[in-house]
Order: sequence, then C-alpha cells, then structure tokens
Amino acid sequence: MTLYELSFTYEQSADLLRRRIRELQQAERCTTDSRERRLLHQRMAALEPLLREMRELTALSRHYYERSYHKNDKYTL
Repeated sequence: MTLYELSFTYEQSADLLRRRIRELQQAERCTTDSRERRLLHQRMAALEPLLREMRELTALSRHYYERSYHKNDKYTL
C-alpha cells in the first residue's frame, strides 16, 4: 500500500470523526442537563485534535510523492 492509497483511509477516519462531533453537538444542543452538556463538550474537545491530525495526515500522504508539495514540518524528521 502506498501513502497515496493510505490517504483515503485517513480521509474516511476524518469523515467518521467529523460525523461523531456533529452528533455530539446536536446532543449538546438538545440537552438541558448542565452536567451532560459539559461531558458532551469534553468528548468533542477530545475528538477535535484527532480530526485535525487526520486532515493533516490525509493531505501529507495524498501529496507526499508530488515534487512541488511542501511537507508539514510537524511530520518531518
């Protein structure tokens, strides 16, 4: 499997995370319990860095083999 092919897996993972965050946002809007709202917010806060990382890895692996692509320093040794 090439990095390009792997990028589609990262993209699917990002879609799942995005969908789950939207579900949690909807649940947060619908609840009146402040404790539950706080817990939902914490769950979303934990997923957001994962989503950001999946997006970055998608872009990095999708364009890794392109000469003109400037790699993300975060993932460069």
